[in-house]
Amino acid sequence: MPLTKSIFRENCIKKIKNASPHSRYYRNAMINKHLLRELKNIKGAKVLFYYPLPFEADIRKTLNKIRQNCDIFVPFMQDSSFKIVPFRLPLKKKKFNIYEAGNTLRNINKIDIAIVPTIGVDGKLQRIGFGKGMYDRFFAKLKKKPYTIFIQPEICFTKEFICDDYDVACDLLLTPRSTKRPRKYYG
Repeated sequence: MPLTKSIFRENCIKKIKNASPHSRYYRNAMINKHLLRELKNIKGAKVLFYYPLPFEADIRKTLNKIRQNCDIFVPFMQDSSFKIVPFRLPLKKKKFNIYEAGNTLRNINKIDIAIVPTIGVDGKLQRIGFGKGMYDRFFAKLKKKPYTIFIQPEICFTKEFICDDYDVACDLLLTPRSTKRPRKYYG
């Protein structure tokens, strides 16, 4: 039976949710260490972060550190996708149990770096998410693709090409134990 995106997604979600809760602190610490190292020289950039769900990698430590030198944005759910809004507290729990900052009238359509949670990746380093297509639709609206970093709390990778052409690809895949880079960022 050939591997499909939906079968792979189910396997990855199961792997992430069944990971040892005792190693969660270690995994998050390692991801934050790798991410901070990657972003250490970034100043004045517009960076899209995600605010983590309980089973996603918790990158709040990096978010708080990077916001000292950069403009930080987070998703704000809108229709079948999202727009981005400036990160500001307090955050409120909304649709899909996602924490969001307040809405803004500004239309922000240029970001330099996007930090994106992922369930799994295929052989082209394209994203397998939850299947709602929100990030795919968001990225399709951008005039220029930002440098994109995928974050995985547990590596879930297949060498097969199971994604569609419209699925977002990354410039860097970060897991607790490894980084994988298909091309170099010269920003």
